[in-house]
Amino acid sequence: MSASGKLSASLEDYLEAIFWIIAAKGAAQAKDIAKRLSVKASSVTGALQALAKKNYVNYAPYEVVTLTSEGEKLAKNVVRRHQILKDFFVNVLVVEKGLADEGACKMEHSIPRPIVEKLVAFMEFVDICPRGGQEWINGFKHYYKTGTKGDCERCIAPSLGEIRKAKSIVKTKGATNVTLADLKPGKKGIVVRVKHRGSISKRLADMGVGRGALVEIKRVAPLGDPIDIKVKGYHLSLRKEEAASIMVSLR
Repeated sequence: MSASGKLSASLEDYLEAIFWIIAAKGAAQAKDIAKRLSVKASSVTGALQALAKKNYVNYAPYEVVTLTSEGEKLAKNVVRRHQILKDFFVNVLVVEKGLADEGACKMEHSIPRPIVEKLVAFMEFVDICPRGGQEWINGFKHYYKTGTKGDCERCIAPSLGEIRKAKSIVKTKGATNVTLADLKPGKKGIVVRVKHRGSISKRLADMGVGRGALVEIKRVAPLGDPIDIKVKGYHLSLRKEEAASIMVSLR
């Protein structure tokens, strides 16, 4: 059985394929699914019937295929596991993207949720720790290629400088705190406060956007609304109003 405990790895692959096709086209057709997964039409029909029986897709012969609310939820979980694994392989282990994608495909169906969450936490730690970040990753790359750890003293010295710099900035009240709506694509921040209360605050918390969360801006629509972010391995879309209610400390 898969990590979800509900579907086989094969059916999870179908759900994931349907999710991405719908994201690109608005709806999926059997021929789109067959092409994406490189399978025969008869195999797609059988898979869609099985998914429909479990109420994960809306399917009828010769009609477009859509996800039910439960199917979309499960598909997003599969996509998230895949993306987290791929990010870990690429951003931490410095694996080539094609190979990382292949590895993520093979592992995404069986990795237990607690391990997924620890991978997320580890990647966040690498991002926010003064000794981490890209320089730390470059150090690992050097070690992997040469078998030597390099000049640790030279590596640590800049980290100490960054710590002192961060402390001095914090003394200037509000100097590093901006709203999520102020950040440009590629920028990251740590959530320090969510100004909204009630249902909006709960919705944001349910999505992982709470105090201490590391958030990255992935894309901003031409008119500034919506704003696509990445948090806890999830890719989310926020209204500009919601993003403006989230105060972050720059990273």
